[in-house]
Amino acid sequence: MPLGVLAFAGANARFVRPGGDDWCFLPVVRDGGLPAMVHKFYFLDNGRVTNAVLVWAYARFGDPGQQWFAPVSGALMLVLLWAFALAVLRAARLTVPRGVPLLAASMTSALFLLGSPNTYKTFYWPAASVSHTLPPVFACAAAVPVLRAASRRAKMLALLVTALVGMALGLLSEETSVVVSTVLACALLVSAPLFPEARRRFLRCCCSAGIVGVLLGTWILYTSPGSLNRRTRKHSSTMFDSDSLLASLRGFREILHALLTTWPYLGAVAAGVVLGVLARGSGRGTGGLGAPDGSGIGRKDGLVVAAGVCAFLVSGYACTVITYPVFKQEVVTSTRLWNDYLLLYVLLLTHLGFLAGRMLRGRLRYAGPALAASAVTYTVVCAALAMSLAGLESRMVTRAHDFDRQNRWMHSQAAAGVQVLPYKRLPLSEMTEPFRHGGRATWPASCIADYYGVRRITQASELP
Repeated sequence: MPLGVLAFAGANARFVRPGGDDWCFLPVVRDGGLPAMVHKFYFLDNGRVTNAVLVWAYARFGDPGQQWFAPVSGALMLVLLWAFALAVLRAARLTVPRGVPLLAASMTSALFLLGSPNTYKTFYWPAASVSHTLPPVFACAAAVPVLRAASRRAKMLALLVTALVGMALGLLSEETSVVVSTVLACALLVSAPLFPEARRRFLRCCCSAGIVGVLLGTWILYTSPGSLNRRTRKHSSTMFDSDSLLASLRGFREILHALLTTWPYLGAVAAGVVLGVLARGSGRGTGGLGAPDGSGIGRKDGLVVAAGVCAFLVSGYACTVITYPVFKQEVVTSTRLWNDYLLLYVLLLTHLGFLAGRMLRGRLRYAGPALAASAVTYTVVCAALAMSLAGLESRMVTRAHDFDRQNRWMHSQAAAGVQVLPYKRLPLSEMTEPFRHGGRATWPASCIADYYGVRRITQASELP
């Protein structure tokens, strides 16, 4: 069922059209390619070099790149989370029936990508997905070689991958860098009682390499001219003022309330219950999960949960503090900003479900009732996600039809030499369009003019 929902979501991507930052990226890539995009990000915008490369990778194909981004990135994230689930189970010395890891990974992916109040910005809008949706999944993928490393050569490769991915994340997303550093720091703090001595040193080296990589990438980003320009424009020096810290705390409290009361995330708990009920083995692997007899939960599981919850709360609040000077009160409504720590939340729910499933397996003679309840939860959650997607699809179709009509007319007028063109706003899912707030907010009107090769655009009340 989650795979079906993801396939439905991917098919709807054919109705994606440029909007927001896309207007500014597409002309730069079209006219200057990768060097121009890197220059724009590093010297002018924010210093995110990795972000510039990823934007170029899809924007170089123009409008089709916008439409293929969601299905391609969604499939990539599903595969990476599937590999992560397999690696975690292998490291914990747990076996499950074939297909169960994919079931858990697909539900995790569906909730992470489609469970947001604003699915369009989370999944379909490439500019937001590159900055806030892909990075946490890349961080999970970096853990796969660490969890699977057995030989000396494999361990050296895992250390290198961890450091390089950490540096790439530092140059991609400040918020995900905070989340990754917090998780790795928590892993270092609790490593002694959790991990067996034979692997403790290697895992600590990997955590340290990841933190060093993130710090190095963040330092390159922070010292870039683009980052300096952004900090100056957005008054980022105020983020540590008492008023900003308190406002960020209130904002994060509202975000927490929204997450805890969003019932479709129960699908992650259901996925964890299935894993826990069907898993076999002592669970005494790298993570030290499971009771010695393999039929319940062990004493160390409380430490794992506590460390995960602390990492989620600390990193979530820190991300809110970082973004507050730019977005102010909109940190609560700009749900794409949650994605940097939302995946950690979904994984925590899955782990809690896993522990509940292990406990149920030890107490119930038959696993049927627990699996049946999980199946019902799966069905209801997937139905809710599909209904939400259906409503979004109708709005995407309407905008795509209007956009294509206006796009053809504006290209024809620009080809005829007209230098000032009227443009009708086509908002969707709070996407940024010019002439907002009664025409006072014009951005990205200048980028739209560059896209069509004209001098400027004006506000139109009707489609041409």
